[in-house]
Amino acid sequence: MKTYESHITKVNANAASIYSVLSDLSNIEKVRELIPQDKVQEMESDPDFIRLKVDGLGQKIVFRIVDRIENDTVKFGVENLPVDGNLWIQIKQVAPMDSRIKVTLKAELPMMIAMMAGKKIQQGIDQAADMLAMIPFEQWELISPEVIARMKEYYINQTNNQNNNE
Repeated sequence: MKTYESHITKVNANAASIYSVLSDLSNIEKVRELIPQDKVQEMESDPDFIRLKVDGLGQKIVFRIVDRIENDTVKFGVENLPVDGNLWIQIKQVAPMDSRIKVTLKAELPMMIAMMAGKKIQQGIDQAADMLAMIPFEQWELISPEVIARMKEYYINQTNNQNNNE
């Protein structure tokens, strides 16, 4: 098993608010337009899973919550991929309205794939942590199109920067 851990990101929210949003996968609908439509299609979700078709894989993959530790961790299993793995998001509140998030991926990758794609996987995990830090968890019910636009702009800039650095 190969493990990829994001850097730790600061989130201006209480752990309970973060957990409330992340532990219910139907919340993805609110930020659906952040997901690149050219890469992800046919997405559906409920509180426990997200099923989507990813460009290049040819089949629908499923991220399913396999464990929840209230205000601490949300762990996902991945189904319909040629490799086994888990992804989890750890939450730690350090003060009121001040929490930290870390994203971890543990996957059973063939050595060659780990060597060829390891850097991209690490960048993706770090980018996921950065995007999570941008979510206004405390104001989730009031999330606005402006917030979504800022997050989308950040994602596009990050992707362009990564492509320029290669």
